[in-house]
Amino acid sequence: MKKYIHIQKADRKFLAEAFEVTERTIFNATHFEDLNEGTDLMKKIRSLALQRGGIVMVKVPEMETLHDADGYMRQYLGDVMLEFSKKEPVCDVFKHGEKVRHYDNVMTSDIQGIQDWAAKL
Repeated sequence: MKKYIHIQKADRKFLAEAFEVTERTIFNATHFEDLNEGTDLMKKIRSLALQRGGIVMVKVPEMETLHDADGYMRQYLGDVMLEFSKKEPVCDVFKHGEKVRHYDNVMTSDIQGIQDWAAKL
């Protein structure tokens, strides 16, 4: 999964001046485009970017997510729907309206794996 640090233009300029590097270097550091997530310089740039209010973002495939009044969060991946209960730690996966899998004891950390599995259907 591709990630980057979202920072404002003023922060990019500040970082470039602080480390005496080009804005391209700042871009490479904040977009993790250096080998093995970087040299010490790249790590320092990322650390200062986060200290200045940068936000780590993750690029994921687009999906529609609805938080319905009936206590469910539903995510739509084409003809697949994930239905997470907000009251109980469960999730059901539907394809073409038919339940194909049920998950119990779902933790927030499990959601990505469920999404990955469902995306392959």
